[in-house]
This record gives sequence, C-alpha cells and structure tokens, in this order.
Amino acid sequence: MKKLVIIVAAFCLVLPVAAKPKAEIKSQWRGARVAYLGDSITDKRQVEKGQNDTYWVYLESLLGIEPYVYGISGNQWSHIPEQTDKLVAERGQEIDAIMIFIGTNDYNASVPLGEWFSERVEKVEVTGSRKARTSVVAERKKRTILLDNNTVRGRINIAMSKLKDIYPTKQIILLTPIHRSTYISARSLQPNELYANGVGEYIDAYVDVVKEAGNIWAVPVIDLNSICGLYPLAETNGLYWRRPSLEKSEKSGRNLQDRLHPNSAGHLRMAQSLAYQLLGYPAKLD
Repeated sequence: MKKLVIIVAAFCLVLPVAAKPKAEIKSQWRGARVAYLGDSITDKRQVEKGQNDTYWVYLESLLGIEPYVYGISGNQWSHIPEQTDKLVAERGQEIDAIMIFIGTNDYNASVPLGEWFSERVEKVEVTGSRKARTSVVAERKKRTILLDNNTVRGRINIAMSKLKDIYPTKQIILLTPIHRSTYISARSLQPNELYANGVGEYIDAYVDVVKEAGNIWAVPVIDLNSICGLYPLAETNGLYWRRPSLEKSEKSGRNLQDRLHPNSAGHLRMAQSLAYQLLGYPAKLD
C-alpha cells in the first residue's frame, strides 16, 4: 500500500507545464485583433523554427486573440517606430489593440535612461484680478516632451507620440521586461542581471522606466517582470528557459547557455499571467 502511495505522489509531481490550454477564457478579448511589437521574446521566428511556442500563441488559445506579430530579435525601443510603420502598411486601422513588450536589449546595449522632458521658464497669460476679470503675464516653468533617440525615455517618447497620432482610439498596453540571467551564444556573451550595464544601470531601472511611461502617455502597464514568476537566477527555475545550463554545441563546439529567452513552459506561464491582467482592460475602445 505504501508503495502505491509513493508511485501516485511521484506521478502527481509531473506537471504538463508546456501543454497548451484546452479551453478559452470567455472574455472581451475573444476575436480581438492585437498587434504585438517587441524583440526576440515576441519574434514569430522562434515559433517558425520550432524553438518554442510563445506567449501570444498561448493567448490565442486562452483568450481567443487574433495575433499580428511584428517583434524582431535584437530590437530596442528605437525600433518601435519601424515596427509601427510595418503594422500600418499591412493592417492600417484594422486592429483593436497593440501590446509593446521591449526594453531588455536597451539595458544590454547600455542605452542611457535620459529624461522625459526638457524644462525652461516662459511668459504666459494667467488670471489676474478676479474683480476686474483681467489677465496678467507671468513667468512659469514649462516642460517639453524630449524626442531623443539616444536615451530610453526619449525613444519611448518618439514611439508613443507616433502611436498616439496614428492610433488615437486603439488600446495600447505596455509590458515591462522580464528578469534575465546569463546568455551565451556564438555571437554574444551577456552576464546576469546582478551586473549593471555599461552606463551603471541595472535592469530594474529599465523596468521602472516602462512603468513611468504609463503615466506619461496615459496607457496601461502590465508589470510582467513581477507577476509572471519567471526568475532565472534561481537554479530551480531552469525548467522555464530555453537552455538553462551550459551545453556544448555539436555544430560549433562552443559552450552555450540561455536563461534570457523563455521556452514553451515559460511562455505559457507569462501568457497565463497576462490573460488575467487583460481581463481588466477593454480590448476595443472605438
């Protein structure tokens, strides 16, 4: 009897973490046409190459979202206007919402954070005497949105100003970058997030900038960094990453590791977290 209990308990621990959900969550997102902008974690080539399924594949199953994917491996915030141009050329206004999931490559490239605004003192008319109902000229500080492609905040301003102009009635949602650990490929060596980048900033700062952008540009932000549970610095979290341990490549003979890109199980966990957050936002605004 004891032996049977042990066998049953062991069986229960084997979880189908990479299995696709069998049933949709019935919600306002069913049938919504969503454009996904981003980097390698969004890039549809990972699905086409059979590397893994993605969060947007799972969101199609979970919520019935119709995906249009424009993310490109290696892209940074400075590439979002180009992805937007491609979206406009292919879909025009025939979308309902846009999700932007990018920023980890800005951190890796040591792009300075920068500022949201420049500021100077200007003269402006303000209410003067209430009795006389007159106006007076006063000096006031005034800030101007900085469109600076050399900083992260400036890049976000450029991207969001373009999206707000082209898609004023569409739902736009920002996703924060997720945690990252060691990435070793044939072309790149990236240490884990415990190291600051070349300008002395940690990944946390790039996550915070995306959160700030929600208030600057009046768009929802889903803090995927905290809610999805992916934490590649923990050894036991390896089941969610494409190549969690050092492995020698048969083709190149190099030692490779990837705790930067989630595997199918990691993408499923992201999608499940996103699905319940998305239930709190309208899919269509017009």
